[in-house]
Amino acid sequence: MTEATRRERLRAETEREIRQAARTLLVENGQDAVTLRAIARKLGITAPALYRYYDSHDALLRQLCDDICADMAAALYANLAADTSGQVGCKVRAVCHAFRRWALAHPQEFALVFASPRDPLGADQFGSVFLQLAGPLIASNEDANHVGEEVPAVLHEDLVRFQQVLRDAVAEHGVTLADEVLNLGKIYHVVQSWVRLYGHVALEVFGRFPFAVSNPEPMFDSMLDQMLADIGFQEN
Repeated sequence: MTEATRRERLRAETEREIRQAARTLLVENGQDAVTLRAIARKLGITAPALYRYYDSHDALLRQLCDDICADMAAALYANLAADTSGQVGCKVRAVCHAFRRWALAHPQEFALVFASPRDPLGADQFGSVFLQLAGPLIASNEDANHVGEEVPAVLHEDLVRFQQVLRDAVAEHGVTLADEVLNLGKIYHVVQSWVRLYGHVALEVFGRFPFAVSNPEPMFDSMLDQMLADIGFQEN
């Protein structure tokens, strides 16, 4: 191992330790507790020393968001792999349930990611993971080929741009989707599905249901049933 390689490895390890300390503070005390001073105190170093590794507090939080989203994505992919039904609808359902479970188990991480400003065309990492998983599944559903007539004309330009964003996202996982396979109707329903899924989960995580719900899971299952029906899945 060369001296340069050793320095790079040590730097990477220190960066991970900094992010781990930041995440511990986040989980235990919330986002407001994740300050450079608190992280430095936890690591036994001075706050200015952190600037050797991260340009700013925001830069550190962005990297922490990347770590969180990578962990969440691993959980979703594990649940997807565990589904052996062979039915696309069941796979979409498995991904959605895994997302809800992860968010409820990690409310502070969920809140950090969604509190961060995101590019509306897909830079939201939780959303992009869902789209990477659900997009190819939905596109592969032949029963959904008829959807699209109801797409509002005012949204066509935005959906065409997002079509390329989604195609690029799934291409990173070795999946190529042609325009006729991932048409605007499917894009529209993918986006609507994400909005409905996130809306329910966020209300549940943040305790913002407009009325007391002792067990929100049946409501979530009902929402998934309607979402899948709207997309065009016919489950056996």
